[in-house]
Amino acid sequence: MTYIHFIVNPISGKGKHQITREFLEGHFPVASYKIEIDYSRYKKHAIALTEKAIAQQPDIIVACGGDGTISEIASQLVNTNIKLGIIPVGSGNGLASNLDIPRCVTKSIAIIKKQKSVAIDSGKVNQYCFFSNMGLGIDAMIIKKYENANKRTLSAYVNASLKASSQYKPQKAILRYNGKEQEADPFLLFISNSNEMGYNMSLTPKASLSDGFLDLLYVPKISFLQKMLFGGLVVTKQSEKFKKAEHAMIQSLNAELPDRIFTDVQIDGEYHRLETNKVQVDILPKSLNVLVS
Repeated sequence: MTYIHFIVNPISGKGKHQITREFLEGHFPVASYKIEIDYSRYKKHAIALTEKAIAQQPDIIVACGGDGTISEIASQLVNTNIKLGIIPVGSGNGLASNLDIPRCVTKSIAIIKKQKSVAIDSGKVNQYCFFSNMGLGIDAMIIKKYENANKRTLSAYVNASLKASSQYKPQKAILRYNGKEQEADPFLLFISNSNEMGYNMSLTPKASLSDGFLDLLYVPKISFLQKMLFGGLVVTKQSEKFKKAEHAMIQSLNAELPDRIFTDVQIDGEYHRLETNKVQVDILPKSLNVLVS
C-alpha cells in the first residue's frame, strides 16, 4: 500500500480547484492507497504541515498549489527519500511547466499514480531552498508589489513590473562567482534552476533542473529605453540577445551589498527580506526526488 500525503493551498489559482478528500479517494482507492490531506492557510504554513507529514513517513507528499506552495513543501524534502508529487493549480506554475506536469488535475494525478521519479537539483540562498529561481534586483520589488496587489493574475504581474521599473534604484553590490570578484549595480541579478519562471515567460530558457549548475543573468543599471527593450525580449523569450546582459553558469555566488542592512530578494516567486547584507547562493545537486511523466 502506498501512503500519499496531500498538502493543498485552497486559494491557489483563485480557489477554483476542488481538491477534497472525497475527490482524492475517487482517484486513489483505499484498497491500494492510504491518503491524508492537509490545507495550508497562510504563508509558510505548508512548511509546518510538511514537517508534520514527514514524521508520519509517507512514500509521497503531493503539493497542490503554485510555485510558492510547491517551494515550501519541497524545501523540507531536500535530501530525503520522500518523493514530491505536484498538482499545479497556481497562477504561474513555472516549475511544473519545466517538468512537463500538466495543469489538468486528472492528468497530474495520473503521473503521481505511475510513481516514476527523477532527482533534480535544488538551489540554496542563505537558509532558504529554491527550485525555480531567486533574485535580488528589480524582480524582488516586482514580487513585493505583486503580493501587495492581492491578485494572482498575469495583468497584476505586468502592472507590478511597470511600477517597479519606474521606482527601482539599483544598489551597489560586490559579486563573487566563478573565481572572480566584481563591483556591480544590478538592475537585475537573477539566478535560475529552471527554464521557466511562470506565465510561460523565461529569463533563462537554456537552464536545466539536473545539470549541476545554476544559470545567472546579470543586467546592470540601464536607461528607460533599454528597460523597454529588455522587457520586450523577456516576453519573447530572447533575453539572451540583450547586449548589456551577462550570462554565466555557476555553482555558487556570494553577493554583498555594503550600503544596505537588509537584502530584499524573491525566492520562487515569494518576497523575502533577509536580515543581512550578505547573500550566499549554492547548488545542491540531485537533492530532490520529483514524480514526473
